[in-house]
Amino acid sequence: GRLGARVDEEEAAIVVRPLRDGEARPAELATYGDHRMAMALAVAGLRLPGLALRDPGCVAKTYPGFFADWARTGGVTL
Repeated sequence: GRLGARVDEEEAAIVVRPLRDGEARPAELATYGDHRMAMALAVAGLRLPGLALRDPGCVAKTYPGFFADWARTGGVTL
């Protein structure tokens, strides 16, 4: 929701409606110290301009060189 997507609770599920081009808004998102969140949000950053992460260094738990490798493959630095 912080990025502009519509998120609804339907029965026992959470449904995220895709953003259309140009609908994303800049956001700073927490990783909650979870390296998986940081890496997944890095991928989302390819399509969502203005995405910033709090505590991206949490990837050091399992992949200390993740963001350096990510940048070498053309990924955006968050």
